[in-house]
Amino acid sequence: MTPARAGQSQRGQRTALFSFGFRPFFLSGAIWAVLAMLLWLTALSGAITLPTRFDPVSWHAHEFLFGYLGAVLAGFLLTAVPNWTGRLPMVGWPLVTLFALWVSGRLVIFWSALLPGVITMAADLSFPLALLVVVLREIIAGRHWRNLVVLALLVLFILANGIFHLEAMTGAYPAQGYGLRLGLATAVMIIALIGGRIIPSFTRNWLARTGRTARPSPPMQKYDKLVLLASVLILALWVARPSGSYTASCLLVFGLLHLVRLLRWQGHQTLTEPLVWVLHVSYAFIPAGAAALGIRLATDQDTTVAAQHLWMSGAIGSMTLAVMTRATLGHTGKELTADRGTVIIYLCLFGSVLARVASSPRLDLSSLSGILWLAAFGGFAVIYGPLLARPRRVQPDPQE
Repeated sequence: MTPARAGQSQRGQRTALFSFGFRPFFLSGAIWAVLAMLLWLTALSGAITLPTRFDPVSWHAHEFLFGYLGAVLAGFLLTAVPNWTGRLPMVGWPLVTLFALWVSGRLVIFWSALLPGVITMAADLSFPLALLVVVLREIIAGRHWRNLVVLALLVLFILANGIFHLEAMTGAYPAQGYGLRLGLATAVMIIALIGGRIIPSFTRNWLARTGRTARPSPPMQKYDKLVLLASVLILALWVARPSGSYTASCLLVFGLLHLVRLLRWQGHQTLTEPLVWVLHVSYAFIPAGAAALGIRLATDQDTTVAAQHLWMSGAIGSMTLAVMTRATLGHTGKELTADRGTVIIYLCLFGSVLARVASSPRLDLSSLSGILWLAAFGGFAVIYGPLLARPRRVQPDPQE
């Protein structure tokens, strides 16, 4: 953002927290990731009963996929779209209002056992629908048509949330329903699309800045477009038919395509900068999750939940954490390098994913996974919360 635009946006703000979209949504998303996990672990222990109309597992899945990720998507889009279109960002009371819709959705979902299902769904969907309107308005006003694909993915994400609610209202099990699979598939496609733009770009910038001669393949080459097209078809198949040998084979092909794509980005050259290599490791959960799902589907269809967590907590959790740390540093004028605390929260998140996937009836590691998850997102709130809540003193890094 240019200095002139930054000055205009500063005049529109009431507090630093609502001076840019990433600030309230990144911070609150991380806090909600902690609170929701604490509630989930407490409910699992039998100490409390969640006052939600969802069953406990479905509430847990919904509040991560549509609650937490919804907040991070809002923070990312409200920050990226002004850079794409050259228009001023949403600040002040409009941002406060949008944020209030997200908060109200979390509260209504939590207390939904006391409310009609239609009201619960309407309250929860009001936030992503409002975000959709804001993004659509900005893309049209800025005539930035190439990002309509991001808008289309947001529409699918909202549709998935609506299906999740309808499944809950009809007595189905949403945690293994069409809504969750469509939402998860859409999230994977968002990571594949956005990650395919930022990972090679940030890697190239870092390699050039440090004097290395290696360069990643440029973003969105023919191979990337082929992978994205194949991904849409394979994920659609998985959403519609989540079992069977044909789906399993396609998921294995999906994993191989994304692994080759990842290797083209020269991630092994970035091992001395955690802020860069974490993006590569996070993306690696996409092919890993596809391979695990494919293998599980081909061998035992009843054990796909753990494999699915490589996408849920792995690809989504780690990629959002990586983007939140980098964007916060860049847009608050800090040096784009990871300190020791940041590396620790990355490692805690990776440890949480691995513990959850390795957990079994013989060796229950779910509590350890939850504790590491709390350390990762609680650590983000402690380390990055002050940066998000106080005014920016210098201009953001142009890479962001």
